[in-house]
Amino acid sequence: MPRIDYDEDDDGDSAARTDWRRRILTWGLAAAGLALGLLIPYTLYLNQQVSRHFGELRWQVPTRVYARPLQLAPGLAMDTQTLRAELDAAAYREGDGERAGTWDGGEGKWTIASRGFQDVDGAVAPARVVVTLSGGRVERLRDAATEKALERVRLDPARIATLYGQQQEERRLVRVEEVPVLLTDALQAVEDRDFAHHRGIDLSGMLRAAWVNLRAGEARQGGSTLTQQLARSGLLGIGREQTYTRKFNEILYALLIEARYDKGSILEAYLNQVYLGQRGAQAIHGVAAGAEFWFGRRLADLETEHIALLVGIIRGPSFYDPRRHPERATQRRDFALAQMRDSGLLDEAEYRRALAAPLGVTSTPGSLAANRFPAYVDLVRRQLGRDYPADALQGAGLSVMTAMSPAAQGYAEGAVRRTIEALSKDKRPPLQAGLVLTDVHNGEVIAVVGSREPTEHGFNRAIEAQRPVGSLLKPFVYLLALAQPTRYSLATWVDDAPVTITLPNGKRWTPVNSDKRNHGSVRLIDALARSYNQATVRIGMDVDPRRLAELLRTLAGIEAGPNPALILGSVDQSPYAMAQLYQFLASGGEIQPLRLVRGVLDPEGRTVNRYDKAPADAQDGDAVAARLVNLALQHAVSSGTGRQLVNDGLGRLKPAGKTGTSNDGRDSWFAGWTGDHLAVVWIGNDRNEPTGLYGATGAMRAWSDMFARLPSAPLEVGDGGLDWQWVVQGFSTEAGCPEARRFPFVAGFAPPFQPCVYVAPEIAAGGYDVQAGAATAPREEPRRGGWRRWFGVGEREPAAETADPATPPAESDQVPPEEYEP
Repeated sequence: MPRIDYDEDDDGDSAARTDWRRRILTWGLAAAGLALGLLIPYTLYLNQQVSRHFGELRWQVPTRVYARPLQLAPGLAMDTQTLRAELDAAAYREGDGERAGTWDGGEGKWTIASRGFQDVDGAVAPARVVVTLSGGRVERLRDAATEKALERVRLDPARIATLYGQQQEERRLVRVEEVPVLLTDALQAVEDRDFAHHRGIDLSGMLRAAWVNLRAGEARQGGSTLTQQLARSGLLGIGREQTYTRKFNEILYALLIEARYDKGSILEAYLNQVYLGQRGAQAIHGVAAGAEFWFGRRLADLETEHIALLVGIIRGPSFYDPRRHPERATQRRDFALAQMRDSGLLDEAEYRRALAAPLGVTSTPGSLAANRFPAYVDLVRRQLGRDYPADALQGAGLSVMTAMSPAAQGYAEGAVRRTIEALSKDKRPPLQAGLVLTDVHNGEVIAVVGSREPTEHGFNRAIEAQRPVGSLLKPFVYLLALAQPTRYSLATWVDDAPVTITLPNGKRWTPVNSDKRNHGSVRLIDALARSYNQATVRIGMDVDPRRLAELLRTLAGIEAGPNPALILGSVDQSPYAMAQLYQFLASGGEIQPLRLVRGVLDPEGRTVNRYDKAPADAQDGDAVAARLVNLALQHAVSSGTGRQLVNDGLGRLKPAGKTGTSNDGRDSWFAGWTGDHLAVVWIGNDRNEPTGLYGATGAMRAWSDMFARLPSAPLEVGDGGLDWQWVVQGFSTEAGCPEARRFPFVAGFAPPFQPCVYVAPEIAAGGYDVQAGAATAPREEPRRGGWRRWFGVGEREPAAETADPATPPAESDQVPPEEYEP
């Protein structure tokens, strides 16, 4: 039998097996090398992505825009509705009036606990004050703790917008130190207990989450760390689809983030990026935006139950939506509360209290619309553009302190909307509007409306709509005349008779009144109050259109050709430009440059620019002339083209105002003011089509609607530099003399005194003969006979304001006037 050598066969098999092992090892090493060679450049690419995207979110702190702080003081015009609107805008909430950001009471007595803040003049400390309202004013103001009377108090302002370079949006980035400690601790307790210790991924956390979910029979806890969640949040473009590639990228990103940034930076980025809900096409990112979206509160004002819900819904904002699915949201909040208790963040008493509390979610989402006030913010940008380059605001972390009053802005927007809705019921082309509201004391712009839809972005009619202003220029013609007290006063007789002007091009211009009537000799005050064109042109030619053009340039920077038609408003301007012009009259003769920005603070709260310097006092001559025009335009409201304001119940404000209408009713204007506020309103059509509206039937209606709600002081025109006299037949006389009227004169320029005796009415006309180039000769004052004379009743005549359509623009407010009565 042949002998078999088993050792030889074993050696062959062993050699074969060794050869295959070597091959496998070689292939494995080659594959590992290849994978490593590919992974290194891929990792470097991901590292660049982390550097770019993470840095953008972490370090670009936006520029925040704030309204003005509400300053309360005894005597300030204020009512319950307005105070409530201001507090709501600044995210105050009804509460105990003890904790900062809460108020208690309402109606006539309020206890308000303010928050501390930085203003342009430094830090403003928090305070608790008791405010008593009565008769539309602040009656008393006192410290809630000491009962001591206070002269004034400032409440922290509302945040109205956020600026990112040329973009206007509303992302609420916060620093980690601005977030309540309970929120950051609760976030870790619920989502990532080992956040402080792991390096991006946490195997023990994954196992713990699997065990919790297994016991609960549902997915109640995730295994991803906060760093992994940040990586897949959309910040780095990983996407949310469940694939191995996504999970691999997520882990690599998490490791890279942890290698490059400290825990505080990672946590801050997460707090600003985490997805917390959806409003239409707008995603709600970040805990600050989430707090306002769900609860209408600032982060610092969140209660324990709010924090638990905010942290709880991170797992699925749509699934746990507390407005649509309150039961799910309650269960999720209660789970988060339990985790907070188990982690030692809550004691048993607070846990039980929060567990029994309602969700606290507002019925509608908080105000998170991108740039809620586009017209106002547009003007803010324009003012800042003088000192800051276009890209200087991007990531600058500045605080822009503006002059906006949230309540006044709301009243202005509502007035425009309601007025246009009412006017649009008739067969008119689509109407648009522009409105500018200012503080007459300092030139601050407190509200701007640039469209019939106030939140509409784009064409800002408050400053970009250049439209014929019509009779809005007439008061400045009379201002120049009254600045010559030896020649003109409100009692001067002027001739409202046909007048023809030869223009520089050789054409002849013959303006007429809207009623096509001549009114003969009329007092200057009545010519302005009733907006008579012919009388105004005579005065304007006498004072010289060149002086009018120079005045417009000085007061408002308006460049206008010094032609005769300028007297009746043949110049196109915006509501903002006209507000700047009228600010001179409303302020009592002060030249106040309008401003929206009070100051700019750096990220540390230090003031880097101030714009709130007090304007220079009015010159004596300017103040006196302005007072005379103010009195004449108060007469225009009480007895002239603005008389509807009295019928609307606004006589209590003693407003002064001037209507304006361009030819064919294409543009409706009104400029009116009280003791606190000036508003200029324009209503018209973007295509310049006739609207059939006059100043009194269009723009003045919006003005009336706004001031019916806006607390404002009456206009009290001082007597400084004035001498009031009863006048009859060109002489000063005793009070009560038949047919005498009372007029203010520049002190030292009143007519001579004559005892009350009847004298033939020979008086000076005070007009202007264009052809002769001189003042007219004295003419006889028309007598009133019979019973009219004895009872002091004058004939009622329709107002005359607009020129023929072929003439330059003029006013055409069809409001019947009344005789001036003392």
